[in-house]
Amino acid sequence: MANREDIAAMRRQYGEVGLVDSQLPANPVELFNTWLSEATANEIVVEANAMILSTVIDNQPSSRTVLLKDLTDEGFTFFSNYQSRKAKQILENQNVSLLFPWFPLERQVIILGIASKISSAESDNYFASRPRGSQIGAWASMQSTELSERSVLESKFAEFEAKWPVGTTIPRPDHWGGYVVLPTSIEFWQGRYSRLHDRIRYVRSENNDWQIKRFYP
Repeated sequence: MANREDIAAMRRQYGEVGLVDSQLPANPVELFNTWLSEATANEIVVEANAMILSTVIDNQPSSRTVLLKDLTDEGFTFFSNYQSRKAKQILENQNVSLLFPWFPLERQVIILGIASKISSAESDNYFASRPRGSQIGAWASMQSTELSERSVLESKFAEFEAKWPVGTTIPRPDHWGGYVVLPTSIEFWQGRYSRLHDRIRYVRSENNDWQIKRFYP
């Protein structure tokens, strides 16, 4: 176990290459796609599409990792059980944040936005593309509810596996589907030397244009 002195001494020198104002695209989705592609190509990054979703309810923040499954100008899409803790919190407060921590690239992206359910047809299409085990798991898991022991979950999985043998179509549960997060701001953080990091934030204006702002690190 690291002692306090060891933790305090942990440092990393960041690179010289940063974000140049004159080279920034007008649309942050374009820059995000570039960074996502570079993170995907980096062998050290594990699941480049993994993002930390944070919600707030009763002034209490709550975070977990989910996977980005679609990206358009309309927003960032992920999927979940609609009866889960995160779903109940989104129902109470649609304001969420997404964090992509690409440490090997000395980068992170922080997105603030508004989450809402996608259409049933879109959820059906994605569910049909999932591996059979993942489809059955969506039926077997009562996400975020207390589980007495793992064998109960495995028993429920076996029950649904028998209900839909290999080769049959597994329907999407009504309690499972997608959310899209419409971004109101997207901040790109690039590590730089002497802790003079780049922080570029795109802020959506009332007419849906993007204003680009640079912030002190």
